[in-house]
Amino acid sequence: MSSFNGKFLLFVDDLYEDLELWYPKLRLIEAGAEVTIAGPKAGTLYSGKHSYPCTSDAAIQDMREGDFTGLIIPGGFAPDKLRRMESVKELTRSFMSAGKLVAHICHGGWIPASAGICKGFRMTSTIGIRDDLVNAGAIWTDAPVVIDRNMVSSRRPDDAPFFMKGIFEFLSKN
Repeated sequence: MSSFNGKFLLFVDDLYEDLELWYPKLRLIEAGAEVTIAGPKAGTLYSGKHSYPCTSDAAIQDMREGDFTGLIIPGGFAPDKLRRMESVKELTRSFMSAGKLVAHICHGGWIPASAGICKGFRMTSTIGIRDDLVNAGAIWTDAPVVIDRNMVSSRRPDDAPFFMKGIFEFLSKN
């Protein structure tokens, strides 16, 4: 794996999917990237679906797209709460309009759907939110990873290796 100096933002809130946050975080750090975990509040301890703790580095409302290479949205039930925050939707739209990486896995697709950025994009997710993505204008497909322009998506925790390969593939071309 090649090294790079990117900076990445990951969202967190209670009931995030543990593997979908920690696997990308650790792989990015391994590759030489900087990672910021942002939640509704800075310095707050959030609990994953499987009880693994994660302390946020920053508050989402203080984050700016211009400070990062890309956005990665873990799944779990956290995205259902986060997508209700206007700052989350605005930040996600900003990454998309800048042509930067917007990556989501499993239920993480709820945030791009609520941000209104799915129309015409091929993407995947857990089957549980397929209808949400289709209703948001996505072209849904059942695959371990889908890369369409600057959006990378995966279905579930077991797809994390494919998800990260997709992210690294996107980054190597941009």
